[in-house]
Amino acid sequence: MLELSDLRTVPLFDGLSDDQLAQLLAAGAEVAIAPGEVMWLEGDRADHWWVVVDGTLDLSRHVGREDVVVGRMDVPGRWAGGFRAWDEHGVYLATARGVTPGRLLRVPAERLHELANDWFPFAAHLVAGLYGTARSIEATARQRSGLVTLGTLAAGLAHEINNPAAAAARSAAELERACDGLLEALRQMASNGVSTAQFARVDALRRELQTPTTLPDPLEAADREDELGEWLDHAGVPRPWELAASLVSAGADLDWLARAAAASPDEGLAASLGWVARTIDVSSLLAEVRESTRRVSELVAGIKSYSQMDRASHQQVDLREGLESTLLVMGPRLRPGVTVVRDWGSDVPLVDGMPGELNQVWTNLVDNAVDAMDGVGTLTVTTRRDGDSVVVEIGDTGAGMSPEVQQRAFEAFYTTKDVGRGTGLGLDIAHRIVVERHGGSVEIESRPGDTRLRVRLPIRAATAPSR
Repeated sequence: MLELSDLRTVPLFDGLSDDQLAQLLAAGAEVAIAPGEVMWLEGDRADHWWVVVDGTLDLSRHVGREDVVVGRMDVPGRWAGGFRAWDEHGVYLATARGVTPGRLLRVPAERLHELANDWFPFAAHLVAGLYGTARSIEATARQRSGLVTLGTLAAGLAHEINNPAAAAARSAAELERACDGLLEALRQMASNGVSTAQFARVDALRRELQTPTTLPDPLEAADREDELGEWLDHAGVPRPWELAASLVSAGADLDWLARAAAASPDEGLAASLGWVARTIDVSSLLAEVRESTRRVSELVAGIKSYSQMDRASHQQVDLREGLESTLLVMGPRLRPGVTVVRDWGSDVPLVDGMPGELNQVWTNLVDNAVDAMDGVGTLTVTTRRDGDSVVVEIGDTGAGMSPEVQQRAFEAFYTTKDVGRGTGLGLDIAHRIVVERHGGSVEIESRPGDTRLRVRLPIRAATAPSR
């Protein structure tokens, strides 16, 4: 049992009277240090103030996938914790583990606050201000981290939109040249005496061909181009290989060429086939422009759905829509090594909720899953109805979470990621969004190769969420 004489040997208590030391002893308790024993855990509520009387502790923090020793308490008077004496959100900044046997004085943070206010009111105000400043800096740093991540997502989305936009611009430029070639082919047909009846027959043959929609087998296409190119060359058609490529892409064969030759005058065959080839090129380019602009519209619609910029904050939520828009926004993170498997339940109803906040939850869970797989594996997204609730499950094939990590996953400021990685939204905030704002729950089920984060949301909110 600690006595007054034990505390008199601790430099930290120099200047305290016997009466003050007696109050401190009465408020606290002796805790034995045993080698290897954990005294407190990083991220836990700092509800106690710990002072080394004798013995040694190592302090470690979880960085990335390992624990790193960041300090040692081996001198009488070294202290840690007690932060909730001045900050209701204070947590331990490191894990303490015994190294050599000894003793600690443990004082409840609430009692420490009372003693400090009685003995040193001015110092107590200074300490409270110090903790407030530190928390403000930490909040700013987390906000900055979130903005950096937002910038990364924005850059990825800009790249996603740029691809189809650039394709549409290229196709539009090619379309202008193709239209000029089409007009030139019509001029040549007129100059070479193609009659109205002959033009009608050639146009009917053109309509038999199909607008190219898929890429043909390269080897098969090359063989057919050689075959049609030789036929055109023997027929005296200029630039036969250029025309052959367009005609083959639309499904033309030797029989079609023979019918086209029969429908055209000898002098007008080259002009007629040139006109057909140019119409194929124009149709193909129009299809590319249509597909590219459709992709841009799809991306913009997905981003709009993800941000919920034009919707009420609380509404009936289609969870599948939110998950799809999240996967779209996270697209740059998912390629090229992640296979996405969607399993949408057929009877999943709308739920009462705030889609903007829920999308942040999905983003965090998907980002964590991709990190757990090191960017290579299978991401499974499942929705299903379960009684009066809807369950959303995000699964990955990563290394899994240890029982210790699972136990602490929802603690404030706890992370297993290196600095600069992650969304800036911890699982603790995701947990609060689901539990406190939506009345749901979050569960973890994990083993190597199969980790699942299961979010359960009530279909009908019991009460309006707090603001």
